[in-house]
Amino acid sequence: MDVHVPTRMLVEALVRTDLTVDAGELYATAQQLRMTDQQVRLCVKRLVAEGRFVQEGRGRKAVLRATGSAERAMGLDVEFVAHAYRQDAGLAPWDGTWHLVGFAVPESERTARDALRAAITALGGAPVHGGLYVSANAWEPYVEEHARRLDVLGHVTFLTSRDLRRGEQDDPVALARDLWPLEKIAERYDRLAEVARPRLDLLRGADPLTPQERLTFAVELAAEFTRALEDDPLLPPELLPRPWPGTLARELSADCFSLLDQGSDIRLFKLYRDR
Repeated sequence: MDVHVPTRMLVEALVRTDLTVDAGELYATAQQLRMTDQQVRLCVKRLVAEGRFVQEGRGRKAVLRATGSAERAMGLDVEFVAHAYRQDAGLAPWDGTWHLVGFAVPESERTARDALRAAITALGGAPVHGGLYVSANAWEPYVEEHARRLDVLGHVTFLTSRDLRRGEQDDPVALARDLWPLEKIAERYDRLAEVARPRLDLLRGADPLTPQERLTFAVELAAEFTRALEDDPLLPPELLPRPWPGTLARELSADCFSLLDQGSDIRLFKLYRDR
């Protein structure tokens, strides 16, 4: 199955553990993914302009270095992936607590309000009512960090409840099904499994892959994994349908990365190797 890899995602996937990207490796992998040099150059230019990377040198001999903002974002990726695998292993059971965040940011700070709403949604929050969002995870530190950065913390309220009811519905599993688009999330994990299975068969086969082919496989798999995970609120297993396709898809992905990893210092491998 073909996988679409956005150029930006390719750059981030090739970040090494020292937070650098080798431009020669970047262009070689882009070629394997049928991207043009122009696509890569424009993407690098945008990432530098956004302050996510600085560039040292020129062309294929250049080195890109991730900045603090990019490093923080990548650190969250590691944390959330690790949490997903802890849930799969039964190491993060739900304590029955719902975590709610409400905000009433004035119209004069509309841009910050919209950015906060986007951040809360990206963290897996489901809208309960206008300005009120719920999560089954202890997300308060992450929401607070965004609110502080946007200078709107004073407009944000945090609360928890073990007694959430919507209309007459108070069953946690039914509430989760109503609040989050679980069918669409499951479809993304089904696709991830479809991408991982044939690559796992090739990795277990007798014909060895070249280092460039292995890296291309890893980038493609990471792109599909990211698509599945980015819309997943990482609900505790107690709230999910059984069997949950995310568990199998992540297991297949982990098996692939275990076989792909040959001591590379690409951060992408560490993300799954240390899960």
